[in-house]
Amino acid sequence: SNWRWLFNLLEKIMKIFSFYKIERIKNLKSLKIKIIKEIQKNNIKGLVILSKEGINATIAGNSKDISNIVKYIKLILNIKKFDIENITYSSFIPFLKAKVKIKNEVVPMDYNFSFKNKIIKNYLSPKKWDNLLSQKNVKIVDARKPFEYEVGTFKGAINPNTYNFREFKTYLSNLDKKQKIGMFCTGGIRCEKASNYLHNNGFKNVYMLKGGIINYFNKTDPKKSNWKGECFVFDNRVTIKKNTKVGNYGICNACRLPISKKDKKSKYYKIGLSCPKCYDKLTSSQITRFTVRHKQLLNKKIPLIYKRK
Repeated sequence: SNWRWLFNLLEKIMKIFSFYKIERIKNLKSLKIKIIKEIQKNNIKGLVILSKEGINATIAGNSKDISNIVKYIKLILNIKKFDIENITYSSFIPFLKAKVKIKNEVVPMDYNFSFKNKIIKNYLSPKKWDNLLSQKNVKIVDARKPFEYEVGTFKGAINPNTYNFREFKTYLSNLDKKQKIGMFCTGGIRCEKASNYLHNNGFKNVYMLKGGIINYFNKTDPKKSNWKGECFVFDNRVTIKKNTKVGNYGICNACRLPISKKDKKSKYYKIGLSCPKCYDKLTSSQITRFTVRHKQLLNKKIPLIYKRK
């Protein structure tokens, strides 16, 4: 029947659910064991990061299994809702495994999230964010890494060219405290940490895009979007477009950086081995190792994200 056909179709569509909650969390080792057990029970793939500062995760599976694990995590953490939730969909599960990791910080910045003062969160909805982009004398900061910025960003955005989030803290410290600042990242967690740092260091006019780029894509008509390019995501989709569908980028098996269609036409691009960004940086041992890994992926029949057209 038509209903059975629709049901079968929906079962094949994978839900990708990303969320975070900034909150003091204790008994991390015990929580890790419980969560990984429940994740495996519900056929979920993805990554969950636990920290004394909170939880940050992106998980994938069918809608029913995602719903089960979300209810379970809220129950054992004794929370009613997450700070941010983002949902996208894919025709395949974009993770190979399920992992639960314990980290010192929910986002590594060499800065402990401050719970002493009232946490100031100047969230902007996608619509208000667009209004901010049109204003003068506003510094729009892309809080992501340079390679993410190169794939796509907002019109007029500045990237600090910092290669890890610890360097980003130094960049933030040198900004004018009176400057009006708008920050964004993929899902919001990096800006959450950065804005807390800024507020605790005397910055008053700091705003962040609520739910990050993914929420903006979900709430904004692609034709009216102020986004240029695609958005890098940390899973096997590699990038997503403004309509949240899987993008046009693959990833280099060697340097793990996103590669465009133009990169794939380069004489320096070799499937599973090198790309124009790293071909002249590989050692002989790396070439051997990457070749072996490429053959293993082919044998496992895993979707080759760097081979996607």
